[in-house]
Amino acid sequence: MKRWIPFLKSPPTVAVVRMSGMISAGGRGSLNDEKIGPVLERAFRRGKPDAVALVVNSPGGSPVQSSLIGARVRRLAEEREIPVFAFVEDVAASGGYWLAASADEIWIDHSSVIGSIGVISAGFGLDEFIDKHGVSRRVHTAGKSKSMLDPFQPEKTADVKRLKILLEQIHESFIAHVKERRDGKLSEDTDLFTGDIWAGENAINVGLADGIGHLVPKMKERFGDKVAFRVYGPKRGLLQRFGTQVVSDALSGIEERAEYARFGL
Repeated sequence: MKRWIPFLKSPPTVAVVRMSGMISAGGRGSLNDEKIGPVLERAFRRGKPDAVALVVNSPGGSPVQSSLIGARVRRLAEEREIPVFAFVEDVAASGGYWLAASADEIWIDHSSVIGSIGVISAGFGLDEFIDKHGVSRRVHTAGKSKSMLDPFQPEKTADVKRLKILLEQIHESFIAHVKERRDGKLSEDTDLFTGDIWAGENAINVGLADGIGHLVPKMKERFGDKVAFRVYGPKRGLLQRFGTQVVSDALSGIEERAEYARFGL
């Protein structure tokens, strides 16, 4: 009510958006632009907040979805002229760091793991397995590269070469994003783009984060003790409200657990 009474000043407001989980175009529990986009729109547009805080806890995932979400954050921040702060919990690695770097400032915990500025492609080779079991693979294509990296065929040198070119292109985009967003803050004595990771003070020393700080105390320090927090999140469907799980969610959970385990979490 105070907001609509001209002579009463409302306390500062910080909109809080949680960005947690693997970044992927598919999967009900995944983090992607389709799901988090509307949440960000509400957070930036409702009542003109004094700041938007992104609570990031992600081991990464799709580079395209990371880019889409990051671009949306920057567009809304510039259109609405609202500062953005990222607060990293356990990890902001790979695509997770892409999201954190979309903020104006990055604050972490003493044990937060961040970085992994690189691109990875992984799979399995099953050609020897099916050959051993007497299984023949029959593939017919129009276009010589249509069956590139078929896991049921022996790996081809030309396919690997093409894949590495694609990975390098994506890596360059990632590097450009970090350099733009962390301009003037990155260490010139350390190669930050090898896919390596840093934790706590070491991450701050190389310029990947601005300092140690948690959401509530840092925002109170910045905007005063009376700052109000508005938490925004995706709307849950009917099945989610009743706790119903499906097999695809279980498989996504296993994959996500494996990604966090890469960083010792």
